[in-house]
Parts: sequence; structure tokens; C-alpha cells
Amino acid sequence: MDQDPGINDDLATCSSSGGKAPQCSVISTYRAKIGGALRAVTVVWSKNLMHHSLSVSIDGNHGAATCKVEMKPWPFWSKKGSKSFDVDGSHVDVSWNFRLAKFTDGPEPYEGYFVAVVSGDEVVLLIGDRKKKAYKKTKSRPSLEEAALVSKKETVLGKRSFAARAKFDSQRSKEHDIVVEHSISDQTKDRDGTELWITVDGAVLVHVGNLQWKFRGSQIVWIDQLPVQVIWDAHDWLFKPHGLTHALFLFKPGLPEPIPAPPEANEPDNAAVMVNDDVSAAGGHSSEFCFFLHAWKIE
Repeated sequence: MDQDPGINDDLATCSSSGGKAPQCSVISTYRAKIGGALRAVTVVWSKNLMHHSLSVSIDGNHGAATCKVEMKPWPFWSKKGSKSFDVDGSHVDVSWNFRLAKFTDGPEPYEGYFVAVVSGDEVVLLIGDRKKKAYKKTKSRPSLEEAALVSKKETVLGKRSFAARAKFDSQRSKEHDIVVEHSISDQTKDRDGTELWITVDGAVLVHVGNLQWKFRGSQIVWIDQLPVQVIWDAHDWLFKPHGLTHALFLFKPGLPEPIPAPPEANEPDNAAVMVNDDVSAAGGHSSEFCFFLHAWKIE
């Protein structure tokens, strides 16, 4: 690209927000087998000026059971613990250990921790890199049916750059560094030439020129030989009044589903003729998982 769109001071952080800015957060929704039934488990990491916090909610027939943990900054706060509750007659334990947890500017730790959800002597959901410690602490075995990550939503604040991390292949443990950058300013907002860049692991995969006319769009990119649909909506960044404005970026592994073509006049009404067969053959079908990046631009 012709210019470097971001500088260090513009990188999104959670501590630069104003009084009415949304809280930096990472919300992951999993599907796990608990009490013989598949249930949604929502894990929320958040951060404000005082501390980090964690919330684990498990859907039940009569509402969600929730465990909340606030990570206090003072040295005497215990960084490990557990909580038990009942979900539709099934006993559930949530255990955590943050004694070695390391954080960057975001709300979610990147190493040195575990969060384990246990039901029926099985660890039905395990988050973090200290897996052996989790199994030893809970005295439970891994579940025969591994929990599936259904969606992840990250909310970040910044001026010109917005950084996040996401994993697109469920068979691999690697997370990818995602950075969204733009060249919008008071001088360029009403002129042609405003640009948008989306980089993954340092490589520019999406470059949008004349963003005033292309503030909504989509593109298929390839990440580690996996096709990923990238969809963006930056309308509010350009056309909302000054102040806090929001853009949405969606990353969905897999290719779009083939579009049925209208049947020919001599074909029965229920005949489905699929188009884009060449595209489908090149990279598989669409994945269930979606990653949503909510980027809030602050002045």
C-alpha cells in the first residue's frame, strides 16, 4: 500500500475510552453437551479502567445460570476459584486459575490461565493454555464430545487502527492477528481517496479505495489455504456526526453457499440448478463459525 495507515498512538486500546464509550469486550459463544443436551455457553471477557472481568453463562430451560469473576488489581485477591450451580437438574462446576495469566491491551488473557466447565465428571469446555493444570484441579476427564466455538464478537476502541485476534480453523490452535486501519480524517471525510486496509498476520488481504463509495462490501480472502469471507460496513465512520462512531467487520470461514439459478421453462418448478459450481469445488462449504469485529472510532 502507498502509505502507512496506522501509528502506535492510534492503535485500539481499552484505556482510551471516554465516559460514554462502549466497554472493550470479547464475547465467545460455544455449543457444549451438558446433562445430555447441547447448550449454549457464553464466555464474556471485559475490561474497564479498574480491572478485567469474566462471565460464564449456560443456557437452561428456565434462563441462564451465570458465574462472574472480577479480577481485582490488589495483590491479596485470590486469582483462582470455582463456583457450582444447577442447570436443569445437572450439576455444573466452573473453575478458573489466573495466577500466571498475561494480558495485552485487550480484555482477554493470551496465556497462563484456564477456565473449565465441568459436568458429569467431564470437562465439557476448556479455555486457556494450562490444560493439564485444569484436568488435575477438576479431577475430571476430557469430554468425548468437544465443545464447538459458534461465534466470537470483539469490541475495540481506537482512532485509526483496531486490533483483534481470531481462529478460523477449528482443527488448528493458531490464532491470527487482525488489524483494521483507515485513512479517514476531518480533511478527507468528504473527499475521494479515503482508504481502508484489513491485514491478517501482517499481510494486507483487503484494500478498499474510495471508501466513500465502497463503505459496504465483501471479499473472499485465503488464510492458511482456508477461504474466509470478509464483510464490512463502515457507513457510520464516514457519514455520522463527529464523536464516537462504529463500523462492523465480519469474518466467516468457508465459501458462500451456491446460489440456485431460476429453473428453465421446460424444467419442473422444484428443480434446483446450482451456479458457482467452480467456486464451490475450489474450497469447500461455508462454516458455521463467525467472527464479528465491532470497531468504535473515537476522536
